[in-house]
Amino acid sequence: MEIWINPACSKCRGALSLLDEEGASYTVRRYLEDVPSEAEIRAVLGRLGLEPWDITRTGEAEARELGLKGWARDAGSRDRWITALAGHPKLIQRPIITADDGTAVVARTDDAVRDALGRSS
Repeated sequence: MEIWINPACSKCRGALSLLDEEGASYTVRRYLEDVPSEAEIRAVLGRLGLEPWDITRTGEAEARELGLKGWARDAGSRDRWITALAGHPKLIQRPIITADDGTAVVARTDDAVRDALGRSS
């Protein structure tokens, strides 16, 4: 199991605490420092069953600067969104846990973290 985190994020710290409480074995990826490639983002989106705009933090200043709210959300725009996420990793929703069963979850709640744990046991 791997968890993509921003250490400054309270949701990420909460997810790590819960993983530790549960005795989970996991790897931490500080995705602002170890930026995921476009291929890795595509793979995580496949595991999540989501589109790139579903995991984009559109309220961030960088999102406003890029004008993301006005971008189309369709198959033809998918690559543009993925390129933006790879170029501006702060826009990636967090934390994301990749479970051992090949799925992933956006683990912003304790229930989502527990869901990922259940998929990795």
